[in-house]
Amino acid sequence: MIEVASECDPMLEGPNLSSLNKATNTVLNSQNITKAEILFVFALDEFLAELKNKYFKKDHFTDVIAFRLNEYKEALIEGEVYISLPRAKENAKIYDQPYEKEVTRLIIHGCLHLVGFKDDTRSEKKIMTKLEDKLLEKTDWQLIFNR
Repeated sequence: MIEVASECDPMLEGPNLSSLNKATNTVLNSQNITKAEILFVFALDEFLAELKNKYFKKDHFTDVIAFRLNEYKEALIEGEVYISLPRAKENAKIYDQPYEKEVTRLIIHGCLHLVGFKDDTRSEKKIMTKLEDKLLEKTDWQLIFNR
């Protein structure tokens, strides 16, 4: 069973849980994963910057951070995905994409990290981006904020 929960900074409007569930299931099902417990936290830039500095010793804004809370060899994925909605909005402008699509891309990206995908090298980034594009086509990203 795939369990998805979310929290959102009260100053922001986060995605609806139904669409978040569907996007998460699309990613995990594509990787033959049937058991997961994932918490999504939608926050401000400063919160993710603090996490990035604390855990990765990098002092800059970031759009998504994923933490796998258990071992990658375990069948059950336990993880947390932190997404900066202001950074997603900025990225959407930079890449000339709808905000909803960019937020959904970050959800997908975070899930892929929890599965074990990496993006440290140019070739790893290329693989992840291609998979993200494929998975975006299978989601209703336009509905991510509909209530």
